[in-house]
Amino acid sequence: MNITWYAQSCFKLQSKDVVLITDSFDKKIGFKPPFGAADIVTISHDHYDHNNSQVIKGKPFIIDGEGEYEIKKVSVKGIESCHDNNKGADLGFNTIYVIEIEDINICHLGDIGQETLTNGQLEKIGRVDLLFIPIGGVSTIDWKSANNIISQIDPRIIIPMHYKIPGGVGDLKKLDDREKFCKEHGVQNNDIVEKFNIKKKDLPQEDVKIVILKPVGK
Repeated sequence: MNITWYAQSCFKLQSKDVVLITDSFDKKIGFKPPFGAADIVTISHDHYDHNNSQVIKGKPFIIDGEGEYEIKKVSVKGIESCHDNNKGADLGFNTIYVIEIEDINICHLGDIGQETLTNGQLEKIGRVDLLFIPIGGVSTIDWKSANNIISQIDPRIIIPMHYKIPGGVGDLKKLDDREKFCKEHGVQNNDIVEKFNIKKKDLPQEDVKIVILKPVGK
């Protein structure tokens, strides 16, 4: 499976037989939205930097909330969470997605605002091989809360998302960058990759691997 990042929480997961795109965004955030066709699109919440499914070509199956789905042998589970740390009273709700592709369990946390996950959420999430987690704060968790959730989930691979990168406009300028998170985990700038390829047999068994992706076109 090949993984590329477009910015914010938008990733393309490309397997042999299926393409899945998460949280496609509007170009007004300062970045070029994903291009091409997809079979599946997931939307964590209804905001313009996460919900631009119209830009995706083809006839993708769009998932925008709780439930369990199977499309082209890809399993997707949507789990309700809070977009803030006040039980959704401030910013409403967000959907966590657990995606199984090529026997790899992927968890995409969307714009989660909870500083910790509940036991019920953890039970529904289950085993996680690869975790997409926001670290930029403002409208989602910051790097410190991200570390709390990482400890709860205990993934094999972590890919941070939704943090400040050059070119973002509006609220994206208010996000924290990745430096504190990277320093905490001993990740160097020369560890950045443009695309990440992963197979089930290559999953780390002991140490957790941190992968920093370069946004497409940057």
